[in-house]
Amino acid sequence: MDRQIALAAAAEAPDFFHGFEEELHDLGHGVEVFARQKGAGVPLLLLHGYPQTSAMWHRVAPELAHRYRVICPDLRGYGRSWKPDPAPEAYAKRAMGGDLFRLMDRLGHDRFLILAHDRGARVAHRMAADHPDRVAAFVALDIAPTREMYREARSGFAHDYWHWYWLTRPAPFPERLIGADPDFFWLSKVGGASAGMAPFARPALQEYLEAFDDPAAIRGACEDYRAAATEDIAHDDAETGKCRVPMLALWGSDGAIQKHFDCLALWRERVAQAEGKALRGGHYLAEENPQAVLAEAGPFLARHAGGL
Repeated sequence: MDRQIALAAAAEAPDFFHGFEEELHDLGHGVEVFARQKGAGVPLLLLHGYPQTSAMWHRVAPELAHRYRVICPDLRGYGRSWKPDPAPEAYAKRAMGGDLFRLMDRLGHDRFLILAHDRGARVAHRMAADHPDRVAAFVALDIAPTREMYREARSGFAHDYWHWYWLTRPAPFPERLIGADPDFFWLSKVGGASAGMAPFARPALQEYLEAFDDPAAIRGACEDYRAAATEDIAHDDAETGKCRVPMLALWGSDGAIQKHFDCLALWRERVAQAEGKALRGGHYLAEENPQAVLAEAGPFLARHAGGL
């Protein structure tokens, strides 16, 4: 499937981020973070996964903006945010989270909630573990913690999530192969999940594919995975106790997390107050089953919004 065929087949989304402010925030020292914002009240940070952008929240963010000040950034290395050159720890989740703390400082939010998917949920976990005074609670969509997933992974997971290993190969091996036909890679990788291409609306899909036209975004995504297998695990190993920030884990009943891991048990190894359940759907829950995400995440976030 090529880009035009995929876009023609995708559903319309006429209210795509209607009324949201969009801005590229200059945070100094070359750090620029793109973010969408809307709403008033308790600040809620929404973090996207791979290989996407903040566009993945278009079915969830408008509903949450009725109650919260919703901030949807593109992570370092993705979308319209900055893409630093590879360097030790440049794409560690601690560094990616550091950008977001600076963004929230700039926006005047000292303490906040996080709802995050995939790679963004790994950033959220590191932010909560490092700064429990700033993260009141977080929701993680369709991941288990990085170190424990590597520890528990077997051949079945390696076949289903081949990209976990392939993207960590030394540069420029995956970059050159992806860069030869980014659309083919993106559509094959994402469309190969349990729901196929059905979850992705046309404007979101167009944004994802256009973002991957940038070789720096391809490189940034690879560096994200390389950091997960090295720097991030080193940071995990340096911890002396469980994360104290309450968290909710939600994962797809049709996805690889459900198939290969005891998701909640692994989170309880790392987080003192962890709860969770499977939702109907696959990996891309916020687009495939947004109402279920809102129904489960909404009460949890509301419970921890008091005092913010």
